[in-house]
Amino acid sequence: MATPTPTRKFLGRLSLPEARFVGNALRTETVGGVLLLVAAIAALMWANIPGISDSYDSVRSFHIGPASLGLDLSLQHWAADALLAIFFFVAGVELKRELVAGDLSDAKAAALPVIAALCGMAVPALVYVLVNTFGNGSMDGWAVPTATDIAFALAVLAVIGTSLPSALRAFLLTLAVVDDLFAILIIAVFFTSRIDFLALGGAVVGLVLFWFLLRTGVRGWYVYVPLALVIWALMYNSGVHATIAGVAMGLMLRCTRRDGEEHSPGERIEHLVRPLSAGLAVPLFALFSAGVSLSDDSIAQVFTRPETLGVVLGLVVGKTVGIFGGTWLAARFTKAELNDDLAWPDVFAVASLAGIGFTVSLLIGELAFPEDAVLMDEVKAAVLIGSLIAAIIASVLLKMRDRKYRALTEAEERDEDLDGIPDIYEQDKPDYHLRMAKIYEEKAAEHRRRAAAAAPEDSEAPGGSSAGANRPA
Repeated sequence: MATPTPTRKFLGRLSLPEARFVGNALRTETVGGVLLLVAAIAALMWANIPGISDSYDSVRSFHIGPASLGLDLSLQHWAADALLAIFFFVAGVELKRELVAGDLSDAKAAALPVIAALCGMAVPALVYVLVNTFGNGSMDGWAVPTATDIAFALAVLAVIGTSLPSALRAFLLTLAVVDDLFAILIIAVFFTSRIDFLALGGAVVGLVLFWFLLRTGVRGWYVYVPLALVIWALMYNSGVHATIAGVAMGLMLRCTRRDGEEHSPGERIEHLVRPLSAGLAVPLFALFSAGVSLSDDSIAQVFTRPETLGVVLGLVVGKTVGIFGGTWLAARFTKAELNDDLAWPDVFAVASLAGIGFTVSLLIGELAFPEDAVLMDEVKAAVLIGSLIAAIIASVLLKMRDRKYRALTEAEERDEDLDGIPDIYEQDKPDYHLRMAKIYEEKAAEHRRRAAAAAPEDSEAPGGSSAGANRPA
């Protein structure tokens, strides 16, 4: 008789190393997300308060940098092209780690989140195209609603006080990693209008040298940081978006551990650079990009102009339908059963949370409409409003399951034997059960001692009568 093949579980428990990595990464992103939220609010106030609004455009339009090197850029462009290169460098390291040591290293396990991410990009683009086809709008912004901002999504979770179980957090992180990869491809393929092949060749030579130094074991930030700056500058002058340099260098780092290594080079560098990305680079980009006019007319325009309406519906409806539908269909055809502790409404809530497309959506909005400043600002306003609507919907859906999430999170983190490893990962280890037996035996002995010490006081009342003699039967 053939042995039945065990059914794979979708959103099952992570391995302990993966759970720890996801937890550490998301803690940093959560702090960065709160800073991002603060920066976005500051930008909106700066751009909309009478008396200081004019200074916002003056500051972000201020040019600085060596013109002889083609780097006389405005502060807004420095934020979008230089600071976001750091963000995409971290995204490249994340992607490399996922491909060689994380969920994406197993093709079967990776299928669901990858399909969900692809559908979560294709459906918003389709929604945008449909809206603008019937509304006779511009197709240039089709890629704006395709991105997910993991930092902003986690900031929403922090604000509403919801703690997602590790499997849902990992699913959200994997979605964002795949999302970032395809966002980079979209930027490289569709938003490169001219190419300086000499500068591009120089950037490629620099990347090859970067890879060679890594493979030969050369160490020292004083080697790699200047080289990275040269590569970035050449990539910028080539006409290819400079953030491509960041993700390319991130993908070159080794993310597998060798004997005797507690952390791989990629993990160490990511640990150092992620706070710079989440805490400085992305918030500064938001400060110089999110400041758009939000007058009554401009807000009304968001819901009447096809380009902006397509962005809002793409984020709110397209992202949710794409991710949830892609996940459900993939699970159905791969016969992967959902984790018993979770339900499909949980996947729907996370899908709606992924509709928060902020950082990369703003960047693509700038690239899509460079010649029309008014439409660019309206598209940015649409990104902000669409992300806000998605955040509100996700907050309501997640709050409805908050008690369940807290119980699952507490179970994942419980460590009664205080050995530094959550108990849920030790259920198949005899030593763990022996330690717990000893702990409970010591507690039982202590309670028996206390019971014996309390017995003389409780067993006999004053006057020799029984303590319970006068109690009703």
